[in-house]
Amino acid sequence: MTAQPGGMPRQDTDILTQAKNGTFAGQWTLVSGQSTVEFANRHFWNAMTVRGRFEQVSGEGTVGPDGTVTGQLVIDAASLTTGNNQRDKHLRSADFFDVEKHPRVVLSITRARLSDAATLNVEGMLEAAGVAEPVSLTASVVTASPDEVTLRGELDIDRGKFGMTWSPLRMSSMRASGSATMTFRRVAAS
Repeated sequence: MTAQPGGMPRQDTDILTQAKNGTFAGQWTLVSGQSTVEFANRHFWNAMTVRGRFEQVSGEGTVGPDGTVTGQLVIDAASLTTGNNQRDKHLRSADFFDVEKHPRVVLSITRARLSDAATLNVEGMLEAAGVAEPVSLTASVVTASPDEVTLRGELDIDRGKFGMTWSPLRMSSMRASGSATMTFRRVAAS
């Protein structure tokens, strides 16, 4: 294992070769206790950033014999927390996530493929507040072994596309960012 930027280890073995030869083929499940999903949004005309996280997340994935990946990341929208109860209640309301009608945020991965040993190019659909939009992102391979993989990805989101347009006096940016560090364990080999 060698250290990547930020001090995180990644196995020296050529991950790209392993992906193409079927080493990772099979069913994988998200290890919730080792995974985080966070968000950030600029507020007060960019004077501050509101940060938060989702405390309940699950997911699964399938890696094909050729290394292609499909899967799903499911977030309990009501589990969001920013450390401010009043703000959290508002974010759960119909102005934003509308958790009573749409309790989940779902990222469906329709196709992902390693472009090099440390980069996974991802295409899919993001569904939040009852709206689904196509997304593409790049995830970094933080660690990889035949039975456990940790990925880190970031996504810039136009929250207005999801009907989350509340912003009196335009004090909040319509751009939000999401980041996730996800650990998956193999549950069945192909």
